[in-house]
This record gives sequence, structure tokens and C-alpha cells, in this order.
Amino acid sequence: MPTDPVPGLLAHATEALEAEFLSLPPVEATPQDVEAMSRVLAETAHRLGDNYPYFHPLYAGQMLRPPHPLARAAYALAMTINPNNHARDGGRASSEMEIEAVAQIAQMFGWTEHLGHLTSGGTMANLEALWVAGQMAPGRVIVGSGQAHYTHSRISGVLKLAYRPIAADRHGRLDLAALEDELRKGDVGTVVVTLGTTGIGAVDPLDEVLALRARYGFRVHVDAAYGGYFRLIADALDEPARRAYRATEQADSIVVDPHKHGLQPYGCGCVLFRDPGVGRLYKHDSPYTYFTSKELDLGPTEPKSLAGGPVHLGEISLECSRPGAAAVALWATQRLLPLEPGGSFAQGLLRCRAAALELDRRLRADGRFEPLAAGAPDLDIVVWKIAAATAEESSARAQEIFVTVATADLHLALVQLPQSWFGPADAAVYDAEKYVTCLRSVLMKPEHVEWLDRIWDRLSSSCAQ
Repeated sequence: MPTDPVPGLLAHATEALEAEFLSLPPVEATPQDVEAMSRVLAETAHRLGDNYPYFHPLYAGQMLRPPHPLARAAYALAMTINPNNHARDGGRASSEMEIEAVAQIAQMFGWTEHLGHLTSGGTMANLEALWVAGQMAPGRVIVGSGQAHYTHSRISGVLKLAYRPIAADRHGRLDLAALEDELRKGDVGTVVVTLGTTGIGAVDPLDEVLALRARYGFRVHVDAAYGGYFRLIADALDEPARRAYRATEQADSIVVDPHKHGLQPYGCGCVLFRDPGVGRLYKHDSPYTYFTSKELDLGPTEPKSLAGGPVHLGEISLECSRPGAAAVALWATQRLLPLEPGGSFAQGLLRCRAAALELDRRLRADGRFEPLAAGAPDLDIVVWKIAAATAEESSARAQEIFVTVATADLHLALVQLPQSWFGPADAAVYDAEKYVTCLRSVLMKPEHVEWLDRIWDRLSSSCAQ
């Protein structure tokens, strides 16, 4: 593992934090069995060794990357106090930091007015967005691509909302013709648009969905849990994705996960609403938590942004207790690496995409592999099938290679995709109903671009065995 700067950073910061409370009378420390704790921590470290090396560039499988060292240090520093961002009384400083950090994320999408907060992850963030959608359009159907995250269907079931999947095209994007067929039925209240699907990182055509909204009238919820931060490098993406990202400011709600490309520890999701007035749907009273603030005004006549006053975040969240440490870590990271085009944070995203494009180029030049027929990846996720006579043979070989490359310390992932997404669209061998197991690589570490030769050598050698 690389040298860890966190202990040194944390020691100095802890001293500074302790100095903030020197006016308090001293408290006698509770006796602790340090030797016993040391033994348990050693045992814990050993148990944690039974993991894939998520921190290493040779881990290129699932959507896992280490949090930034500053995020880890800031999170641990905040745990000295352990604030709860449900109410100001439990997280006074960290609530302010959350509001500031979330406002910066909203600005990334082009919003100056918004309502939003952090959540425990993308699932809870999407649940809140669909809950609001159901309140705003009661009795109407929610639709999303068949490649949208499975939680949308499951969340809709939890909320007792009707949900219908829409076909995806050969790019893995929401099929507009199929969507319009559904819209003609007249019962669609919300369309879920995914910017960065879990399987292949596909970017749905948000701009074209918005054009349909002008004709049919529905809410647009953008699930950008994985791909949201690519808004910062939209100009470097291919034209369809570029147009989609440029249109984000017209969405009704957006979800993004700082614990993915935002360099944060799990769990840290974020939900945003363009209209702050939806806060009236959340508003409730609590006899023991909200007494310090009477300034929240989220009525339908005078919607108010959170940036304007000291509100309780629990008043506009379905979750109650939420870790203030997550907000502190995010705030600190964004102070170090602002969310601005051309900045250091954006440069890291460009390197991730460069690694994905180069891997895709090598795969297309090698007859042993068949990347997606539609073309290069939208973001930084690459998928490919193994060239074989049948889908069954290709799937079996992919599973063998998945195991073999792991013995060379290269860790990939597997995904099942429609066989029709590979090869000519009219080829008889590609059954539209048949799925094939493919290899998948999420190149979400900037270091992947420098490690690509070693990744390729291990993949190529494993295929030869």
C-alpha cells in the first residue's frame, strides 16, 4: 500500500480541534485497555485483508476507489465530535458545511436556486426524488430505461408507485421511440434519465427527453449517481453525452454520489431539486429538535433556498440521523479540489476517460475481443465480450478469464448484456433475446492511465492460457 499521509495530517488537526475547546473544564478520561484494543485492531486488520485491493490501479472491476486522504482525515477528525446533521443542535458547524458543499454540487449542474442535502447513498437519494415525484404527480407512472439502476423499480414498489421499464438502444441508452410510445398513453408522470448507467456507463439523451417533456408534460429525474461529476468535463465527451450534460440545469431533480467520483468514503449520496418549493412536502414538526430555528419558509408562495438561512436539514430530508462527518469530509475535499472545469478535480476525470478510451482502442484492434458495436464508451466504463462461435462459449470464456486474471492480481468485473449489442445489427447470429456474459472494467482511478500497459499485459496473457 502507498505511504499514508492521514495519521500525520490527523494528529495536527486533532490538536487544533482540541484547542477550540480549551475553555471547558477537563474531564477525566475513561480508563481503556489499550493492549486489548491493539489486539482487536490487529485482528481486524487481518480480517480486512480478505478483500480485493480496491485502492490499487490493478483493481479495475466495480465502482470502487479509495477516498481522498483529506476526506479520510476530515471524516476521522469530525468523528472526535460525532455530529448528527439531522438538526442544528446535533451538528451546528457540520450542517453549515453540508449546505455549502451541496450548493457547490448544485452549481456544478448549473443551479443557483435549489433544495438539497446529503444522504446515506444513491439509493436513498433516488428514493427521496421518486417520493417527491409521486407527491407532485399522484397516480401517474414512473418510467426509466431497462439499463437504469434496478433500485428505481424496487423503490417504486416500496413507495407504491407504478413503474414501467423502457427499452434501451444498442448504445445502452434510453430508446426515444420506445419512450414516446409510453408517453402517448398519457399516464406518465416522471421519466428517469440516467447519466452513467451501472452496466456500461451509458448517458441517456437528456436533451431529447426534455424536448419530449415540452410536448407531453412530465417530471424529469436525472440519476447521475455514477456519472454526475462528468458535467465538469462535458466538452471533452462525445457529442451525444455533451448535449445531455449541458441540459442538466433543466431537470427537476438530480442525484449524484460523492462516494463514487467525488472521492468520499461510503456512504455519501446527494439529492437535489431545482424547485426549492418542494420542501413543503417534507416539512414537519418535532418537539425536541427544531426549536432553535423558525426561519424555514418553503411554502408554495415564497420558496426559499437553503443557502439563505440556518434551517434544520432534517426538515427537508426523509432520513433522520445522518453523519455530520460525511458533510465535513465532502466540504474539506471541495475546498482542496473545487468543482470547476479545468481544475485539478476535473483533470482527474479526464485521465479516467483517457484510460477508458485507450483500453477500448486496444480491444477493438485485437481479434480476440468484441467491444460494443455502438462505439467508444460514453464515460470511463469499458465492456467487451470474448470472440467465440456462440454466446454460451463466449460467456464461459469470459468467466474463465475473470478468474485467471485475478491470479495475476488484475481484478475485473462481469456483466450480462444483450448479445444484439455486439456485431452487425442485422446479423442472424445475434438473438435480440439472448444475453452474453462480458468482461467489464471501471477505470475510475486517474492512475489507471499510467497503469494501462500492465493491465493490458495481464489481460492479454490470461487470454492466451
